Amino acid sequence: MPGAFSRLRLFAFLFAFLFAACAVSVVPPALAEATPAMRERLVFAGPAASVTNPLIPMLESGALDDLARSTEFILWNNPDQLRALVIQGQVDFIALPTNVAANLYNRGVPLTLLNVSTWGALWMVSRTPGLQTLADFKGKEVAIPFRNDMPDIIFDFLAEEQGLDPQRDFQPRYTATPLDAVQLLITRRVDHALLAEPAVSMVLRKTQSFPVSLVAPELYRSVNLQEQWGKLLGIEARIPQAGLAALGAARLDVELSARVEQAYAQSSRWCNEHPLPCGEMVARRIDLLDAQAVADSLQFQSPHYASAAQARPELETFFRLLLQRQPANLGGKLPEDGFYGKASAQK
Repeated sequence: MPGAFSRLRLFAFLFAFLFAACAVSVVPPALAEATPAMRERLVFAGPAASVTNPLIPMLESGALDDLARSTEFILWNNPDQLRALVIQGQVDFIALPTNVAANLYNRGVPLTLLNVSTWGALWMVSRTPGLQTLADFKGKEVAIPFRNDMPDIIFDFLAEEQGLDPQRDFQPRYTATPLDAVQLLITRRVDHALLAEPAVSMVLRKTQSFPVSLVAPELYRSVNLQEQWGKLLGIEARIPQAGLAALGAARLDVELSARVEQAYAQSSRWCNEHPLPCGEMVARRIDLLDAQAVADSLQFQSPHYASAAQARPELETFFRLLLQRQPANLGGKLPEDGFYGKASAQK
């Protein structure tokens, strides 16, 4: 199949994120609430990952038509583009990993995190069935993207919590991108890899389709790192991985931010209830993604959703782990109160 791997290339920059709809509802309904002043344009941005899924139906449903005369979506492809969009003030709202949001905030960027919508999407993928914990991978070679960054930090932490030495008890094979890890799996150069959704669902589908199946191994979705996180820490089996942030002037407009966050929350719920229609809608906007793989990925992610203020305790637990291991990853400190948006979609 030409371009069998091209749709996966954006996963290099995320960890690090949708329909079987009933016939009467193919897009989430627009919100009917008091509206802020009409703007000429609102610009949204996000990566080809789960955190972006709610943005697409939200914009296409017309939920924000009473907020702006036009809306625009920008796909960010890499960390440099993300930083440029934010620092140059090109977007009003952006979907991004929570640690990146905290890093930007700690470096003086006018940013407020509104919510956390992606609560972990990390899985081990293996050619061997039946592996249930990281300890089951002891002595094995494992492809791991992004050395000294997430998800490598999460893998090392969970391994150490089980009494394992990540360097001595495993044979880590670090890759520059998740796509490199995927290619190592498919070409049989490694038997195990750490990947994030929707890359997991993409590779599982690709290796079951012609012509890739002629050369690719049979792969299995193996250890759920979110479950390991919950068991080892004695908390909920979820990692506050990514969400939506308001930037610049938009973050100062409390009513606007609240409306956008509520519309995004409603769209997120709709995507979880209608994974395939949502996947089809996302794939039409982001042609690097496969609709069925997006839908698959939603079935394996937590539907939990929280405003940033509600998620703060779990965010700070997560951030403290990062500070212990890679403080520069977070900008060297916990973000202050201003980082946590007050809007709540749970009302």
